[in-house]
Amino acid sequence: MTTADTQALLADLSTRLGPDRVIVDPAQLITYEVDGSFDRGHPDGVVFPRSVDEVVQLVRWAARHQIPLIARGSGTGLAGGAVPEHGGVVVQLGLMNHVLDIDLTGRSAVVEAGVVNLIFDTRVRQHGLFFPPDPSSQRTATIGGNIGTNAGGPHCFKYGVTSNYVTGVEVVLSDGRIIHTGGRALDIPAYDLTALFVGSEGTLGIITRADLRLLRDPPAVRTLLAAFDSVEQAGKAVSAIIARGLVPATMEMMDSSIVRIVEEYAHPGLPLDAGAVLIIEVDGYPESVGPQIAEIEATLRDCDVREVRVAQSAAERDRIWFARKSAAGAMARLAPAYYLVDGTVPRSKLAETLAAVNRIIEADGFRTGHVFHAGDGNLHPLILIENPSDRALIARVLETGRKILEVCVAAGGSITGEHGVGIEKRAFMPLMYGATELSLMWDVKDIFDPTGMMNPGKVLPPRDEVMAGLHNAQEPQPGRMSPAATGSLSESAPTAPVLIAPESAEEAAERLRDLTSAGQSVRIRGGGTKSALLPPADAVVSTAHLSGIRVLAPDDLYITVGAGTCLEELQKAVHPYGMWAPIASPWSTATIGGTIAANLNAPLRMRYGSLRDLILAATVALPNGRVARIGRPVVKNVAGYDLPKVHVGAHGTLGLLCDITIKLTPLPRMRATLIAAPRRIAQALETGAKLAQHSLIASAVLLLEVADDGRWAASLPVSLDRRPMTLLVYTAEGLAEDVAAELAAVRTVLRNAGIPALQIEDPSGSDLWGAFLSAAQPDDLMVRIGVAPRDIGALLQRAGFGGQESYVADVAAGQVYVRAPAPHPDDAGRILERLRTAARTLGGYAVALAAPARARIDRWGFTPDALDKMQALRRRWGADGLLNPGAFLV
Repeated sequence: MTTADTQALLADLSTRLGPDRVIVDPAQLITYEVDGSFDRGHPDGVVFPRSVDEVVQLVRWAARHQIPLIARGSGTGLAGGAVPEHGGVVVQLGLMNHVLDIDLTGRSAVVEAGVVNLIFDTRVRQHGLFFPPDPSSQRTATIGGNIGTNAGGPHCFKYGVTSNYVTGVEVVLSDGRIIHTGGRALDIPAYDLTALFVGSEGTLGIITRADLRLLRDPPAVRTLLAAFDSVEQAGKAVSAIIARGLVPATMEMMDSSIVRIVEEYAHPGLPLDAGAVLIIEVDGYPESVGPQIAEIEATLRDCDVREVRVAQSAAERDRIWFARKSAAGAMARLAPAYYLVDGTVPRSKLAETLAAVNRIIEADGFRTGHVFHAGDGNLHPLILIENPSDRALIARVLETGRKILEVCVAAGGSITGEHGVGIEKRAFMPLMYGATELSLMWDVKDIFDPTGMMNPGKVLPPRDEVMAGLHNAQEPQPGRMSPAATGSLSESAPTAPVLIAPESAEEAAERLRDLTSAGQSVRIRGGGTKSALLPPADAVVSTAHLSGIRVLAPDDLYITVGAGTCLEELQKAVHPYGMWAPIASPWSTATIGGTIAANLNAPLRMRYGSLRDLILAATVALPNGRVARIGRPVVKNVAGYDLPKVHVGAHGTLGLLCDITIKLTPLPRMRATLIAAPRRIAQALETGAKLAQHSLIASAVLLLEVADDGRWAASLPVSLDRRPMTLLVYTAEGLAEDVAAELAAVRTVLRNAGIPALQIEDPSGSDLWGAFLSAAQPDDLMVRIGVAPRDIGALLQRAGFGGQESYVADVAAGQVYVRAPAPHPDDAGRILERLRTAARTLGGYAVALAAPARARIDRWGFTPDALDKMQALRRRWGADGLLNPGAFLV
């Protein structure tokens, strides 16, 4: 189609939407040729939709006429993601800028894509909440743009990136269809398609609204600035702080060159003789921030700090941050332009990486300065450009950027921590990923955007290059069976399942290929704790020999373990370093792979995030005989689609998890639990919701209804004089000062409500949750219900629990676990349907975790919006349903 044809079509569109909503004037289009990068394109037009219905109309119009669409927020991206490289129409979402709902009880919000980050954050802070992702462009960047690039910011070390705060999205696909992934009801039984859209840079569809998770705004903040002789010393100080069990909100570093440049520009009073400057900020209760700063200051002095300045007022704090935020303006004073490189390495390798980067930049003849997020290893060299119109010079600068990113990848890092791939880095993707991993990403692109009209050409290297690499790679060859294998691979069905226990990812992939190519179904087995409802298969692949600690990096806050490793073994390995993986399981034999594949989240998720937030990387054996190594052992990695998260909750239907890299965190210095006994369920619900809303460091807010035969009640730290009995459980953990302050506030709320409470150290709320699940007997019915947290009360009222049914309600997560002891098989179906009906009326779901052997039930009872896309993924990756059949709803 010619430009003239497109212009005529746009003129017709303008008559329908209005002339102020469609831009075709060449002078006005210049604004939309660029974003914050050096890349340029020439759009045929720009359209400003005001609603999702208008986006649907626009997408269908574009699909009919085969016109590319490029979603755009405020154009602050730094990788060319919003540049119309191949022409087409820019979809400017700035008019879709409404905050549709703020749920104070559930600490969540629903916003349209065009809402500006800072405006949204300012609004929710008025309610005592905040939205942690805070990119440097926060004043103008939109939530849709943040989601598109999985934006980060200074607070990522403690609070994580955008992906950790998006629980669902509304997306318009390339055929004009609207789908909703995830939502306010957590852990919906579906593949984590939300994770694929976050960071996809508009290449899979146009995100029009999002469900966001919020946190309580910490009531107190303290900031300090520390000067060191070298970057190496500053880096060691960062590690020493973390080793003490402290998790500052931010740890930012500037090297000597940027210190001098900023001081000459803004005169904030930086120490000019420093080799490096750290800006450290802590938050929490007023009782804890002072001791935190004092302990950090003592640690810094042990690390030969030259100078420490602790802000004594808001004005002093602002002055410290003004120095950090002046870096870009200061560089602009020295040259007409600069190139901001974005790479990530494991934090312990920052100093050596920076030295290598400096050698590269000096050899290439450029001037630079460095600012970086020391806590999460995200570095940002700013390379000065004397003549930005000199394309040859720009090419040299970009080549220097490539060399820098090669160093980052060689150190185990990523080519982008927060800016995205866009146009700028798509040629660099093979630095991180092989043909297998890139082909999986192309599978995702093909499934969600089969016509290739959504932001074409971005993120992924050309398909033909990837496919050529895939075909040129050495094909996996059949190998001999491991000693643990028994049975037959003949076409006739074996009398007993083949048992295979591979010892490597490569062997596992070969065995899966041999089995599935012969048409045999494969059951994946970890600890066997979640297999009660699974039908038989022709072969069983055990992860028993895919176990053990592969990499332990406490300085970089991660561990890589075999999928068959028990959680207890993992915790024992990291405990001597004062670390732990904040994961809990009801069963001692449960494996890491099985827990992640089932997405079994304990209540402590409210303190540390869910399993999907803890998984950094994975090695997956595919049924086609290949091995995919996805993700990186760094907190910030936005290079391509987030494939590791898709395997969380996929129940082994997309591939066999062989090893997993998990984020670690310092052990809490104190943990304590309050157990209260409300008189009425209504009182318990009202009080529990209030406590969940105001919690800062809680790891559990549970409502327990004990009505069964006492198997679980025996594990409770209180004696029950009547049944059913309602208990309210609140666990807080972290620094001792924070725990004391939080529980004092909780006691006040309970006292005002007239509810007596008992404080204990153990068990925690997650321990009690685990005891409830592990107390289930083979013939019990166990059901997990999910609704939006604010709907917990309505759910419990509508569910109509019987006299023998006990439950644990995770108030903060909107999850209710119900156990009916040994119902008749026919009754099990009726109970499940009653609970499912109650959940559905509130937009939730109910899934059966266990049921009597003869009960005929629909385990899932849920149909995701994008079930067909899930099925397409499974056909491509899961051997057309032969891998773990019957384990999930696809």
